[in-house]
Amino acid sequence: MAKLNPYLNFDGTCEEAFNFYKTVFGGEFSYFSKMGDVADMEVSDEDRNLVMHVSLPIGNDILMGSDVPTSMKSQFKYGNNNYISFSPDTREEADRIFNELSAGGEIEMPMEEMFWGDYFGSFRDKYGTWWMINFNLVGNTA
Repeated sequence: MAKLNPYLNFDGTCEEAFNFYKTVFGGEFSYFSKMGDVADMEVSDEDRNLVMHVSLPIGNDILMGSDVPTSMKSQFKYGNNNYISFSPDTREEADRIFNELSAGGEIEMPMEEMFWGDYFGSFRDKYGTWWMINFNLVGNTA
């Protein structure tokens, strides 16, 4: 079965961001490497400690990310045109995730019951990543 996994790029803060995400969602990285760890790849001293790839399982999904190498920094843009939508199992979990991930960021829309039948909020976290937290109220009593 096909699966969609969000992939985030960072401007040197990937490791810090993913360690933060791990504290919010729990779990451990299923993969983590730095650019300097990759054999047979020429890497500048400036890029050696940048994250080559990280994977963090969250439920049945995987959040992945990396840092942008110095040679590509001119193309880097913070993820203001991408959101990660997270659908928790309970309203309480929706509030917890929203509050923890939005700390130090910018709230676009606070958690509220929406006309389409969901409890929803959106924000940009302190690393520039946009999130939507969406708990479906229809058929849920949690």
